[in-house]
Amino acid sequence: MTTMTTDTLHDLLMVALTAQGFSPESALALTNQTTLCEQLGQQSVGVAHVFDYTDGLAAGRIDGKAVPEISHPAPTMTHVDGNGGLPQTGFDLAFDDFVTATRELGVHVFLQKNTTSCGSLGTFAWRLAEAGLVSFAATNGSPLLAGSDSTKAVFCTNPMAFSAPQADGPPLLIDQSSSATAYVNIRAANERGEKIPLGWALDKDGEPTTDPKAALEGTMLSFGGARGANIALMVDVLSAGLTGANWSLDAPSLFSGDQSSATGLFILAINPAIIDPDFPTRMAAQINRLSNDYGVYIPGQSKAAAKDNNTRQGITVDDAMIARLKEMAG
Repeated sequence: MTTMTTDTLHDLLMVALTAQGFSPESALALTNQTTLCEQLGQQSVGVAHVFDYTDGLAAGRIDGKAVPEISHPAPTMTHVDGNGGLPQTGFDLAFDDFVTATRELGVHVFLQKNTTSCGSLGTFAWRLAEAGLVSFAATNGSPLLAGSDSTKAVFCTNPMAFSAPQADGPPLLIDQSSSATAYVNIRAANERGEKIPLGWALDKDGEPTTDPKAALEGTMLSFGGARGANIALMVDVLSAGLTGANWSLDAPSLFSGDQSSATGLFILAINPAIIDPDFPTRMAAQINRLSNDYGVYIPGQSKAAAKDNNTRQGITVDDAMIARLKEMAG
């Protein structure tokens, strides 16, 4: 394992991604998200996930030089056609105007189509909370998840994220998939040769399995049965139906082939200060009450603690990954 400063990792990622063929704008957007993921302790969608993007670039399913087309069909809407590139690029290019519009109008919706996987959806919501906004985000991908009463994959893991700012503390951040677990967890278990819990997936014959290889060849399951599957459907409507992106059922694979998944991203942002300028203070009081008086786990606090620690102590990355980045960087 190698420990390096945030700036050192950031610089290495920028050189490696631009050397592989990403435009400066796309390389910067992916580098910023990857670095933030590592700071937050989300290694599975940090440096390890970068290679999914570079593999997609090499195969042709990601256009590393795509220029997003940004339009404003209504004062409260930003629509982006990612043109087969990274979703991080369009979001970053629209971010400042998106935040400004939300602050002025009270509410704004970001809708993006024709891109690949968003990586950590929570990082989008985290940044909006740091800007003082409440947000809800949803995204889809190629089919991995069975629908209600079905054994066939019709949805992606279809994650959603919610964030809210609090005074003198980190954002509340809820970041979860509609599936019983994240796809990367099954893939990691397969790489380690470990079994997975029952209830995570079905094999190709529709039978429950604890074998991650069989799960990767089969279908993932939603959390909470039909309720989770219904949420996956809701996410598909928001991120694909409203944006004009591919439905999960129609999306080419995120991990193989040469076709873009052309999936979507939906983000709703709200300025709480228009209704209540004291919202962050009230939020902090409620979080403290839930945590201290009732023992409630508050999502986002562990990520914030990891970010503080990793910023001070440095980010630790597997040596093999660092070697691969350096090779990519030439």
